[in-house]
Amino acid sequence: MALYEHVFLARQDISAQQVEALVEQFKGIVETNGGSVGKTEYWGIKSLAYRIKKNRKAHFTLVNIDAPAAAVAEMERQMRINEDILRFLTLRVEAHEEGPSAMMQKRDRDERRDRDGGFDRGPRGDRGDRGPRRDRREDETASEEN
Repeated sequence: MALYEHVFLARQDISAQQVEALVEQFKGIVETNGGSVGKTEYWGIKSLAYRIKKNRKAHFTLVNIDAPAAAVAEMERQMRINEDILRFLTLRVEAHEEGPSAMMQKRDRDERRDRDGGFDRGPRGDRGDRGPRRDRREDETASEEN
């Protein structure tokens, strides 16, 4: 059997529980056709680069699949029929990634940055080697005198 990474986008106006129900529905389709589903990751609601079927945001979900091609084709057929699915992409891979995906690692970095209060910029009053800021009017009078 082949290994696949499958990402799908669901409409923003359904709940996270409904997205989980969709995952279970598609997981059942894969398993009835002789495959298995590994890790599933819910990436949350994210903004889209452009409108898709009048939606500006969507629920993103990643599913790792180990299944024959016929099982994946049937799952994709069911996704085309489902009105809650905006887009999907299935990629064949050599091996599934261990641990969290890049999107989950990015979310962890963002959460740590939010907890720490942003990037470490140093004290606000420190102007470095530039010295204090001069007033614009001083610059104008100096240029008029020359």
